Amino acid sequence: MRPFTLKQLRYFVVAGELSSVTQAARKLHVSQPSISAAIHQIEEATGLQLFVRHHAQGLSLTPTGRQLLTRARQLLRDAEGLEKFAASLGEEVGGELRLVAFPTFAPLFLPQLLRQFADRHPAVSLYCDEMTQVDIVNGLQQGDYELAFTYDLEIPDDIAFIPLYRFPAYAVVAEDHPLSEKDRIGLAELATYPMVLLDWPLSREYFLSIFSHHQLLPHVAHRAKSMDMLRGLLANGFGFSLFNTPMSAFNAADNARLKALALEDDAQPLTMGLACLRGLRLSPAADAMRQLAQEIDTITDVFGASSAVTSRT
Repeated sequence: MRPFTLKQLRYFVVAGELSSVTQAARKLHVSQPSISAAIHQIEEATGLQLFVRHHAQGLSLTPTGRQLLTRARQLLRDAEGLEKFAASLGEEVGGELRLVAFPTFAPLFLPQLLRQFADRHPAVSLYCDEMTQVDIVNGLQQGDYELAFTYDLEIPDDIAFIPLYRFPAYAVVAEDHPLSEKDRIGLAELATYPMVLLDWPLSREYFLSIFSHHQLLPHVAHRAKSMDMLRGLLANGFGFSLFNTPMSAFNAADNARLKALALEDDAQPLTMGLACLRGLRLSPAADAMRQLAQEIDTITDVFGASSAVTSRT
């Protein structure tokens, strides 16, 4: 096998991301033959077909090409991290760390966690996005992110999950809602009122399953695509909703007009934790973030010690 270089891998990754030799050459400021030669060299070395060539329509990755692209991205990030580590001459951790988090709880604790991490490891370049569960899983599988803070919602077998916090579901109504005088509510009574549903993939299925588990079907009167819209609809009397992230941690003004009601019926809690591609060797930066996140004291101020998961796998 003739070896291929990191530069050739870089050319392959950019061409795969852009589905075009021409655009890759333009982005990397090299000639188109250089990109084509790099792809050819990697295909020759591995014996794999990485792309399907479409006349005048660019390239599309083959299934094996997509798998190699995921690993190549990680290898390039490791190499960049090694370069930054060597340049730092003594910094414990360096390189780039790309994170993604679920939007309901990310604003509540992640900025504090990132601040602590940056203070400990100033040589690391941090990038963090917010996405719903389906996109988070896809981002991990495609190598766009090394770590994710997310829920244990339909985690596939190729994703490893470290539980951190367990959040029970509860009902939320406006302070002038007919149910606001209660502190606890049964699902059967709750289902007689209009529901405002957080309409995100998997999230909506989870909240509806709490009712279906008890052979109940709520009347979904409104659907919200953001937490701000959800809280606004609740505060203005459009119905009840189910939350699981602690409401006391939100800072939105409408929270002053909302009340939480404990559920009297059993409801499967969600567990928030760290996820990464199974079998992937974490970079030093990612491993340092994992260790920091597992120091429970760093985020119990937001979520409370009672929700911490004490046994981890």
